[in-house]
Amino acid sequence: MLESGQLETRNTLYRAVWRWHFFAGLLVLPFLVLLSVTGGLYLFKNEIDHFICRSMQDVPARSAPMLPATLLMQRAAEATHGQVLQLTMPEEPTQAVRMIIRTGEHASQTTFVDPYDGRLLGVTAYGGVMQIVRKLHSLQYFGFWASCLIEITAGWTIVLVFSGLYLWWPRGQRGGVVTLRATPKTRVFWRDLHAVTGLFASLAILFLAVTGMPWSKVWGKYVQQWTTAAGLGQPEAPAEVLREWALGRGEAGTAKASHHHDHGADGKADLPWALEQASAPASAPSTSKAPAITLDEAIAIFTKAGLPKPFSVALPLGPRGAYMGSYRPDRVEETRVVYLDQNTGRVLGDIGFAQYGPAAKSIEWGIAVHQGQEYGAINRYVMLGGCVAILLLAVSAPIMWWKRRPKGSFAIPPAADRRTARGVLGIMGVTGLLFPLLGFSIIAALFCEQVFALVRRHRSSRSYSLRT
Repeated sequence: MLESGQLETRNTLYRAVWRWHFFAGLLVLPFLVLLSVTGGLYLFKNEIDHFICRSMQDVPARSAPMLPATLLMQRAAEATHGQVLQLTMPEEPTQAVRMIIRTGEHASQTTFVDPYDGRLLGVTAYGGVMQIVRKLHSLQYFGFWASCLIEITAGWTIVLVFSGLYLWWPRGQRGGVVTLRATPKTRVFWRDLHAVTGLFASLAILFLAVTGMPWSKVWGKYVQQWTTAAGLGQPEAPAEVLREWALGRGEAGTAKASHHHDHGADGKADLPWALEQASAPASAPSTSKAPAITLDEAIAIFTKAGLPKPFSVALPLGPRGAYMGSYRPDRVEETRVVYLDQNTGRVLGDIGFAQYGPAAKSIEWGIAVHQGQEYGAINRYVMLGGCVAILLLAVSAPIMWWKRRPKGSFAIPPAADRRTARGVLGIMGVTGLLFPLLGFSIIAALFCEQVFALVRRHRSSRSYSLRT
C-alpha cells in the first residue's frame, strides 16, 4: 500500500502528464484528422486512381504490336504542345502508356496514350486526384511553413502516444482497461473508448508518426544529409557527376548534385527516398557525329538489363544528362534504378536496395510499410486501422472533455508542482532535441501558458481590488 507521500507524488505526476497530454491534443487534433483521412485514402491510391481515370488508363487488347515509344512520345508532345519528361511502360497489354509532360515553366500534367495507335486518351493534372490528396496530406499546397506543421504534428503525436499510455495504466482499476463501460450518454463510456482505442492502436499510431518524419521539411532533410555524410544513406555515385546547369550546357565538372531529374515543381522522376538527393550520373561527351541513342533503344537496354515492367524512363537533362529507368514495386527490396549514357548506351549505374546504407534501408522500409505496400493487404489494413483509430480518438477526446467540463469553464487540467512539471518537461525536452520543430513548439506552448497565467492573475487581482 502506498504511503501518503508516495500517493501525492504519483497524483502530482499524473496531473503533469495529463496537462501536457491535453495541450498536445488541443494543438494537433485538427491536423491528425486531416492526416488520417488523406492517409487512409492514399492507402488505396491505385484503386481510386483507376476508378477515376479508367477510361484513360484502359485500352482494348489487340494483336497488333505497340508503336515505338519514340513515336508515342512525339504524338503526345504534338497533341499537348508540351515536352515529355517521363514515360511509364505498361505492365499489361490492356494498359495505356503514361507520360509526364511539361506544359509550362513549373507546370506538368499526366497524359495517357493508346500504345497501339498513339491516340491521346486523356490528360489530368500531374498525378491526378491522388496527387491532390498527397499534397493535402503534407499541406504542400500552402507553402513551406504549413508543411512544417505536419512535422510538428508528428512530433506531438509521439508525445500523445507515450503520455496516453501513462494515463491509461490501470493503477488498480478493473473497468475501462481493455473494455468499455456504461453507455454513450455517459462520460465514462467516452473515456474508456478513448483509452482502449489508444491502447490497441498505440503502436500503429507511433509507427505512422515516426515513419512519416523522413518526408518532413526540416527533420527529414537533416536526416537525409546526415545519413549521406555518415555513409549510412545513399550509395556512392555510379559514375562522373555534374551539376544540373552543366548537364544542360555540356560543361565539365565533378560536383555532386541532385539527380532526380527535377524538370519542374511537379515533373520530377519517381525515386526512392535514399536517392532523391544523390549525385547525377553524366553521359560522356559526344566524340563523334553519331546521334544519341533513341528512347526505343534505351527501353530495349533497360529491358535487356532485367528492369521489370512497369518501369519509368526519365529522359536526359541536357546533352550530358543520362536516361534513368526506375522500377518502384510495392516491396522496397525489389526497387531498382538504372542509368544509361545517352550517347553510347552504356550502363552508368545499376542501383538496388542492397546498395543503400543501413539507415536508408530502415527508412525506405518504414516508408513502404507506412504506405501499406510492403506486406500486401494485411499491411494496408493495419495502417488503415491506425487511421480509423486516430479518427475515433479525435472524436472521443472533445466529447469526453465536454462532458467533464464544468459549466462556464475551459477545464484545463490543473498544473502540477514545479518540481514534477520540470521533470516531465525535461523528458519532453529530450524529444524536442531529436525533433527540433517539436522543441520550438514546446517552447511556444510554455510561453503561451505563462502569458495566460499572467492574464488570469491580473484579472483576479483586478477583481479583488474592485470588491475591496
